[in-house]
Amino acid sequence: MSDNPFLALPGAVVADFAASHYGAPLVEQRALAEGNAVVSLAHHGVITVAGVDRLSWLHSMTSQGLTALPSGESVETMLLDMQGRIEHVIRLVDDGERAWLLVDEGHADALTEYLMRMRFALRVEVENVSDRFATVLAFEGGSATAALRGIGTAVVEWVDPWARVLPGGVQYSRGEHAGAEWNAVHFVFPREELSAVVSLIESGQCSVAGTMALDALEVRAWRPSQHSDVDDRSIPHEFDWLRTAVHLNKGCFRGQETIAKVHNLGHPPRRLALLHLDGSAGQLPEPGALVFVAGADADARPIGRMTRSALHYEWGGIALALLKRSVPEDAALEVVVDAETGERMAAAQEVIVPADAGHAREIPRLKRL
Repeated sequence: MSDNPFLALPGAVVADFAASHYGAPLVEQRALAEGNAVVSLAHHGVITVAGVDRLSWLHSMTSQGLTALPSGESVETMLLDMQGRIEHVIRLVDDGERAWLLVDEGHADALTEYLMRMRFALRVEVENVSDRFATVLAFEGGSATAALRGIGTAVVEWVDPWARVLPGGVQYSRGEHAGAEWNAVHFVFPREELSAVVSLIESGQCSVAGTMALDALEVRAWRPSQHSDVDDRSIPHEFDWLRTAVHLNKGCFRGQETIAKVHNLGHPPRRLALLHLDGSAGQLPEPGALVFVAGADADARPIGRMTRSALHYEWGGIALALLKRSVPEDAALEVVVDAETGERMAAAQEVIVPADAGHAREIPRLKRL
């Protein structure tokens, strides 16, 4: 958005209406992780749904249980298509009068249009307020969240639930989750208040970070993003998104049959993995880069694609990749870094979604006479 004062801060490198960094991505990343920096997500979308039927209405269409959602509690939900593929990922918090729906860039208009078509005779009012409200993100534990709360004009806070499994959800990843300490908070401000947030930065009460810093922290925490990681075939199981965005015991919703079948009887066709990249080449693969089993010849078929890569201030080059389920979990991999020459970079897997994810129920075999 052109009315975002974050883009005028010194050193801002702007791409797609957001500041990717301010000249020192790794320094910004550390400050953000320690809770001392803020990131502008003013390019994201904000939608409100008011009316007495709002939660039951949203509950009936999306993947999360919302009918008994307490005021102020943050959840994540999804609008799926009939085949269970992800159409919209929604960060939702209700303030007692309206539900606030926060979505990635490029999704507010389409989601608003769909919701408007689905109102029928229900008492709901849908409004795309992206031109009036904007999101700013910070992590708990440092000066940033306290400074943002000190302004006193945030209309709601959405506290990311990624650190835990929400009621009705299930976790596929084994052992301790990489996002167990994730504590990001999305503050929704009137757009005219963004200048007050920038004043906090200019006065030294907190610092500023770009979206590159947030990307790196998300990748390390296995935190998927619709804008960066989801394609037109994606289902929630592939990202271990049943943890926070799907309630397996709620009533019928669009795509539920696929959700239940894949979890109970089958396996997701692809699985998300974290790749530790060989940094000797001095470059990172571009989003969409093809992934191969190490040593495969030039005619071999790719076994997956990288969704995004990042340079982490502690872990070096890392990436998220969607791999075929059949790829062995201990297989050494290579990622294409130059599509023209076919040059590849070595990568080691860190398993997020195991190959045996799903198949939670055994079908009893009928005895034959």
